[in-house]
Amino acid sequence: MDEKKTALIFKAFCDENRIRILKMLRSGEKCACRLLEELNVTQPTLSHHMKILCDSGIVVCRKEGKWMHYSVSEKGAKVAADCLKELTTADCKCESTPCCEK
Repeated sequence: MDEKKTALIFKAFCDENRIRILKMLRSGEKCACRLLEELNVTQPTLSHHMKILCDSGIVVCRKEGKWMHYSVSEKGAKVAADCLKELTTADCKCESTPCCEK
């Protein structure tokens, strides 16, 4: 995975409002109006957070009438989990001599 996509994924987790949104979406799809009520933020603020979550691939949206409906993407969540695992798993392709030794 490239660094730009990885940064988008982790950016999604770097705000307490986005974490709250993800927790709300765990129980299933939510309309933007419901998220607005529960978060107590303005519509532009919610749109900003949802754009970041959708750009990361962790959340997907669909439009119904004038409202957007959001849900966690199983595929996006798996990509995020795999990304974290890849970044935190030791790479066995180490050189036999440490870089600091002469």
